[in-house]
Amino acid sequence: MVTSQRRSPDGRERLTLHEAEAGLVEHYTALVRLAYLTLPPSLSRHRRVLTAHGLVQRALPGFRLRKTAPQVPAQRPGPARPGPERLGPAWARERVLRAALAYERRPRGWPKSLPPPRALRPMLPVVWGLRLFPRAGGREEIALGQALSGLSADVRAAFVLSRADELPDAQVRTLLEAAGAGRPDRSLRVARQLDAPAVAAAQTLLRSAEFNACSVQTRPTDLLRRRQRYRLAGAVAAVVAVGALVLTATGSAPDQRLAPSAVGQVTAAGLVRAPRTEWADTSRVDFTAWPPRGGRAGDRGLLDRALATWSRPPRGTRVSRTPGTFTGPPPYGTQLLYAGEADGDAVVLLHDGLRTVRYSEPLSPGGRATLDFARTDSSDVTTAAALVVSRTHGAARYLTAPWIAASATRDLLRPDVRARPVRVSTEGITEPLPSPAASGSATSGPDASGSATSSPSTSGPCASWPALQLRSSARIDEQDTFLVTDLGGLVPAHLTHTPLPGGAAPAHQPREATGTAALASWARTACHLAGLPEGVRAVDVWDFAGHPLPERAGRAVWSCVRADTWRGPGEVSVRFTAPGAAPRVVARDRATAACSRFGQHVVASAAWRAPSGHTYLLAAGSRAVSGIEVTGAVRASQKGRVLAVRAPANAQAQVSARLTGGGTLAEVGRSAED
Repeated sequence: MVTSQRRSPDGRERLTLHEAEAGLVEHYTALVRLAYLTLPPSLSRHRRVLTAHGLVQRALPGFRLRKTAPQVPAQRPGPARPGPERLGPAWARERVLRAALAYERRPRGWPKSLPPPRALRPMLPVVWGLRLFPRAGGREEIALGQALSGLSADVRAAFVLSRADELPDAQVRTLLEAAGAGRPDRSLRVARQLDAPAVAAAQTLLRSAEFNACSVQTRPTDLLRRRQRYRLAGAVAAVVAVGALVLTATGSAPDQRLAPSAVGQVTAAGLVRAPRTEWADTSRVDFTAWPPRGGRAGDRGLLDRALATWSRPPRGTRVSRTPGTFTGPPPYGTQLLYAGEADGDAVVLLHDGLRTVRYSEPLSPGGRATLDFARTDSSDVTTAAALVVSRTHGAARYLTAPWIAASATRDLLRPDVRARPVRVSTEGITEPLPSPAASGSATSGPDASGSATSSPSTSGPCASWPALQLRSSARIDEQDTFLVTDLGGLVPAHLTHTPLPGGAAPAHQPREATGTAALASWARTACHLAGLPEGVRAVDVWDFAGHPLPERAGRAVWSCVRADTWRGPGEVSVRFTAPGAAPRVVARDRATAACSRFGQHVVASAAWRAPSGHTYLLAAGSRAVSGIEVTGAVRASQKGRVLAVRAPANAQAQVSARLTGGGTLAEVGRSAED
């Protein structure tokens, strides 16, 4: 590209529109990738691809060429660097990033039921009759994509700029601030921590086909639905033509009142029903492999009422949803999972690939119907192992997956007590089981969208915490037995445990929480589950450090509890456990990669009072920590993963760690907003 030598009075180079277009086309692929990864993951892959191309194409200022071409500012002159040039001029990068970050912003008072204003703006390119999406990658690419979807747009943008495009930190901060990011320093810090163990791998993955929105595959849309729409459009056109002729002949004026639009609606006859043995003959073992079960799976009247209520809930219907779950009507391809009777209600369970919906109506006349929505996309053998059918009188019934060979229940607070077998009907329905969420699952009031939400009860002492122990006929890694527990949603949360690292074992590899050490760790943690957010998919307890306490006071254990939600963002909390004392939460953070496979390094601190009355500041880090430093009211430095220093009570100190591979690590929760 030939750059212009014209300069404005402030010393910045200026380009003509022709030169700007040439620069945009030259770096088009990298700019589209930046927009694609920054846009909200809630968009479908097809819509995200088209939107990314549209944002980049709209970055060019003006759409007409005039004799006097408009001027656009180019990059400030500076030292040449081989990395940033690949991403194009600074003005294009900034305009694309600002548009991508602002895509989901809503003005004050904008209804949450409507898409954001920018999503309603018509934008080229437009594709009819085809669906576009990048190629699917391997396991590592899918895991990286899921990790990026759980982050904010600012962090995703910082990750792409710093890792894929190798921009220096100062330039990334300046660019994020210019594009309207709220906290560029924190966004860059989280992005830097995301892939610290494998920077080269992350850079390679981000340039792979899965994240290349300019290399896409095509598939047709739903051909049957398109055909029905064409027929419907033809019928409507014919009716309009006949009506126009009649009105012309009679001279009467048309009625200005609008009637409800004629739309296609899924009926009982159109529900997808998976074969009974499909789960055993497919590699995709999730809700899509569930066959329809229940004594009323053939009751078309019940199924039609459930679908009609889902499409347009009548007045008086109790509706609940987990955060981030769309409550729109059922799409074509909706699958029937169960239809039967449980605890005085007729219950229907449906799945549309993204959501699981439970419809229930009382068998006795006079009651109100209930509609519950839960997001359940990307489920697997463990997270699609059971669904809550009903909750009554402090107990819950579960519908287990067809691959579950045995079910039992156990109390997480009593790890030494063996699990008790559970009776399961031929349909897969368990007997009523004590549930920590059943007694507190009443609606807590409408949310912002008018739907009621539910959450586990946190009142009263935590005397027990029931969990469901399931054994799968399809092996999961090296174990086929796993634990789930009811946290108030339709899908029980999967419980895992990551033990203290030892030997050549990986630093962070969650395992099923059924071993002796795992059960002992969960016995210290189970009561804290009631404070987790709604829509939790899985909870992992990582015992990342253990060490002797000063003054020979026993051994302390540091644990990081990570709760991942179905919509992506989760939260972590660090717990410090000393002998003879209850676990204490010493740090908490949200929307972070800490304590996951993408954030395998952690350091935390806690104040501890010894039996002698002396107060200590304790700090501990994970396996890759080579040294710990304390600043502020207390100053100390120590090699290794553990630090213990005498400190005044309530002393304000900041803890950081040095890593064996280089770099520093901030304490968990230091950047969290309390």
